[in-house]
Parts: sequence; structure tokens; C-alpha cells
Amino acid sequence: MSKTVKGLIFSRLIVLLSIILVPVSIFLIYSLVDFSLWYSNDEILNFWIIKILIPLVYSASWLFFLILFANRFADTMDAFDEKISVVPSRLKFFYGINAVYILFIFLFPLITPVVSVLVFASFAWRLTTFRKENWEDDSKTSTLTKIMMGLFSIIPLFCTVSIIHQYLDLSFYLWNNIWIPILPYLFIFSYSLFTALAIGSLILLFLNSGISEYEQIYVEPQKKKTFWQVRILVFILFVFFLYLDVSRYLGLNDYDIIDLFYWAGFIIIIFTSLVNYARGKSKYNNFKGHLIGYFLAVIFIGSNVVFSTSEISELLRVWSLLISAVLYIFILFYTFATIE
Repeated sequence: MSKTVKGLIFSRLIVLLSIILVPVSIFLIYSLVDFSLWYSNDEILNFWIIKILIPLVYSASWLFFLILFANRFADTMDAFDEKISVVPSRLKFFYGINAVYILFIFLFPLITPVVSVLVFASFAWRLTTFRKENWEDDSKTSTLTKIMMGLFSIIPLFCTVSIIHQYLDLSFYLWNNIWIPILPYLFIFSYSLFTALAIGSLILLFLNSGISEYEQIYVEPQKKKTFWQVRILVFILFVFFLYLDVSRYLGLNDYDIIDLFYWAGFIIIIFTSLVNYARGKSKYNNFKGHLIGYFLAVIFIGSNVVFSTSEISELLRVWSLLISAVLYIFILFYTFATIE
């Protein structure tokens, strides 16, 4: 079942935003990162190839790829969301953003040349075969089509070879200059949201027969109710917790009481998750109780509390983020590859 936001299908909205933002981000990256050609020091040539040609080729490739598989990507989003439906929304946000960024830093640069070559070859194949009506008579690819596919592939291959020596520089730039500086604020945002939604979940536990809309995607229509007062309270609490933690992080005030709120949020969410799971399994046949979802929830909730309440090394923090991202990415790719 697809989630909707005021009549808009959420998965379709994500695909649409990807079609717009991916090409924009590619041009932005190549305008910010200081790439240079290994075979020429000419500034004009460097500008036209690195700032114009390469981002144009890669952007066009991803644009074609995303449009071609738009329906499959949307269906993948729905199936993926169902597989991790038990993971609380505040954790989905934080670790989902982290997974997207890890994907963008390490996998995106690696798969972009491959995607680009395949897209340009596919485009050549479509140009030379679009008039063909009967495929059963001749299933072989013509020599002209093969030659055109090879010629079209030269363009993305040239772009890749031009900067192949600096591919890791892109990952290091994104990691050190963007991800590391915003990571503390993303943790604070996640913790504040985590705690506010946990309190909201506890209230809804008693008001909505144990089925918290913050914890489960699917609830039978006759059982689901909207409590706008709870939403307002959650928002106020979120802003309050965010203020406390940001003030402490910046050294403006020593609001150590925020740690007590974080502990309370952790205890509350464990309690509400167990109650919702027990009641949902006993009352609703199509209750979302995927094993992989609960496995992720245990990892995420546990690491969230550990990071917010104890002195843990930066190495363990980074590895936990990487592991959670790998789990997310693996499930996403597996879903995309196996969805019918």
C-alpha cells in the first residue's frame, strides 16, 4: 500500500524529486570539487570538460535511467517501506538520511560511469531499433546497432577516464567538508525528534487502542483516528528538546537535563513498540511484523541511546552509521532487483 501526503503518492513524489535533484546535485558537485584533467593543464579545456561535459553526460544518464525505471523505483520505495515498517519514524529519518548520504558518497561515484555507459548504449539501441515491429523473426542485434552502441559508449567512457584518477577525491570531499560538520546537528535533530515522537506514541497508545500511528504504517481505517492535539504537543516538545540540546552543544547553556528526556524516550518507545506488536499480532492479520524490520529497530534504537548517553569513540560511531547504511542499502537494492 502506497503512503500518501495530502493526495500525493509518497513514493511517486520521491521519484519525481530524484529526477529533479540528482542532475542538479551532479552539476553542483562538479562546480564545487576541484577536479583537473590528467592529460591537460589548459584551463579552458578543463572548464568545458569537467564543469560542462562530464556533469551534462552524467546528469542526462541518470535522468534517462530514472525516467525509464520510474514505476519500478516507486514500487521499490513502497516495498522497501513495508519491509522496514516496524522501524520508528524518527529512526527511519536519521538512518535513512545517513544511508542516502553513504550511497551518494561511495556508491554513486562508482556506479555513475556504469549507468552512463549502459544508458548511452541503450539510447543507441533504441535509435536503431525503434522501427522494428516483429522481434520474433530476428532476435539478434544487427551489426549497425552494435556499432552505434559502441560509438555512443565512447562519450561516457571518455568522461570517466578523464577524472578516474580523482574519483576518491570526490568521496573524501563530500565526507570531510559536508557530512562530518553536519553530523552532530543531525544527531541532535534525530534525538529530539525521537524523544518527542516517543511521548506522542505513549499518548496515542492509550487514546488509540494501542496502535500508534507513529510506529505502524498500516492501521485498519475504522481503528485509525487523528489526534491533532497530540501532533501539536509533539511539535512543541520537539522544538523544546532541540533548543536544549543545541544550546548545550554550542556551549550557550548547560542543559544536561536533556539526557533524562532521551532516556525517558528510549524506555517509552521500547514499551510502546512491545505493546503495539503484541496487540497488533493478536488483533490484525495484516499487521506489519517483518523480522528484518525488528532487527533494524533493535540496532537503531540501541545505538541511538548509547550514542546520546555515554562517551563512545568516534570510530565506533562511524562504523555504526556505516553498518546501518549498508543494511538499508542492501535491502533497497535487493527489493529493486527482486520486485515484480
